[in-house]
Amino acid sequence: MAETIFSKIIEGSIPSKKVFENERIYAFHDIQPAAPVHVLIVPKKPIPSLNDIGDEDLAVIGEIHRVAVQLAGELGIADSGYRVINNCGADGGQTVPHLHFHLLGGAKLGALTGISGSHA
Repeated sequence: MAETIFSKIIEGSIPSKKVFENERIYAFHDIQPAAPVHVLIVPKKPIPSLNDIGDEDLAVIGEIHRVAVQLAGELGIADSGYRVINNCGADGGQTVPHLHFHLLGGAKLGALTGISGSHA
């Protein structure tokens, strides 16, 4: 898989405002937030999209969701509510070919548009 902005952020060659990291997952604040809280949660393994998840990736996908719940609590949005979004493919709004999930909250969320993978 070609190097992406997310792989560069994970390796540290592009700076980010990290909120979580372990050996499989990296999470950081989006630089163009669509909500008061907007964090991207990315597997370190370069999986191009949701369509490319293999059986060997199922554990990290579950862990990503556990991290989303953990971060929602740490960032103060668990009780008021939040959204976890994945865009898959060009028509789904995915602009970076590296699987990632958006954690959004901190305000009443209506119909959101412009949530793409281009934000780091």
